[in-house]
Amino acid sequence: MKEIYERLGLASDDDVTHHIVLDHEQRDKGRLKTETTEGEQVRIFLERGKPLLVGEKLKTLCGAVVQVEGAEEEVAYGECVNWQDFAKACYHLGNRHVKLQVGDRWLQFKPDHVLEEMVQGLGVTIEHRQSVFIPESGAYSHGHHH
Repeated sequence: MKEIYERLGLASDDDVTHHIVLDHEQRDKGRLKTETTEGEQVRIFLERGKPLLVGEKLKTLCGAVVQVEGAEEEVAYGECVNWQDFAKACYHLGNRHVKLQVGDRWLQFKPDHVLEEMVQGLGVTIEHRQSVFIPESGAYSHGHHH
């Protein structure tokens, strides 16, 4: 079984030998046991509180390089043509501490009929789809400085 204790980051030039496909909840864990797409068992032991990034490279104790890929999962995908309505929808979802991925007048979150009805009432059209979900990490995820 391969063990990972080291992050190489997104910009690493190291050659990838293995891949792991993780959903957003698995990428949030600092400790995880999984399997590579090549069929090898992997244990990850990293600092907690810093999610794995899609595309990030990790290094095993034996020197193998493993790249993180995002798993497709069901999401509520919303679009809006009006920036003000879009901003209101993002505000209200954020106010409820919803994990949210935000794009150019589109957003994604885990399906929840109450939240979907709320943002539809604000002018956002919603559909369910399979997508790699990469929610915002939060305002203080990169360190808090005064």
